[in-house]
Amino acid sequence: MGRQTFEQRCAIKFCVKLGKSATVTYEKLQRAYGEHSLSRVQVFRWHKSFLEGQEQVEDEPHEARPSTSKTDDSVERVGSLVRLDHQLTLRMISSESILNWFTVHQILTQDLVVRNVCTKMVQENLMTEQKASRRDVCLDLLDRLEREPEFFSCVITGDESWILEYEPETKCQSWEWHTANSPHPKKARMNKSKIKSMHFYIYIYIYIYIYSQGVVHKEFVPPGQTVNQIFYQEVLERLRKKVARVQPGIACTWMLHHDNTLCHTAVSISEFLAEKAFLWFLSSLFAGSQSL
Repeated sequence: MGRQTFEQRCAIKFCVKLGKSATVTYEKLQRAYGEHSLSRVQVFRWHKSFLEGQEQVEDEPHEARPSTSKTDDSVERVGSLVRLDHQLTLRMISSESILNWFTVHQILTQDLVVRNVCTKMVQENLMTEQKASRRDVCLDLLDRLEREPEFFSCVITGDESWILEYEPETKCQSWEWHTANSPHPKKARMNKSKIKSMHFYIYIYIYIYIYSQGVVHKEFVPPGQTVNQIFYQEVLERLRKKVARVQPGIACTWMLHHDNTLCHTAVSISEFLAEKAFLWFLSSLFAGSQSL
């Protein structure tokens, strides 16, 4: 406490003894000390304290705050919290560790060397066997590309998707703290609920066929329509006619690439593709891919 501060507190106590109000006391200090006088808030606080019977002019003893709250113990405490739950926010870590926001951020980025990364969205979470199968298919494709550089220029990829009524968790909502060398977390893009699927899904099912130069065909499945082999055969017939009309240059050479769902691998679909002289190959999400 400085000398002027001590003098002004003594003057406030003296004014209280004389019965002066807090406003009058503040005005007298303003005239005596000018720009170095205590603030109005401080004057009124000390005036009230002396009026209530306080005699001590010095500050009451209290535990001093350390020069910095970042210690080895606080670094270990923050590290333990992050290891227990990678999705804790800075505010939550600050509340649990009793450290301010800036210190927590400094510990995470400088001492623990972690960063907030978004969850990588993937189509499905694959098992080890499925990953190995996809790797084999990719190697086969690379080998064929070496032999036929224009192989993919005549491939039309087909896929289907549900349009959902609810909003899944975004990538930003999936942030986790990871070191620079740790792998990115992964999650399925959309997990369909077997129990509530009819409740959550709008009855809109869309087929999209993409060519190297853009979308060549798309259509919505009518409400209430079951996507089975009969319906899929009708879709393929419409696709065949559309390709012949809009892409006549590949009408006889294009290949169909679709996944191996039940309606795609049905015997009737295979017979239809053979009858129409289709070339096709499958990509698998849940089982081993067939050879090209």
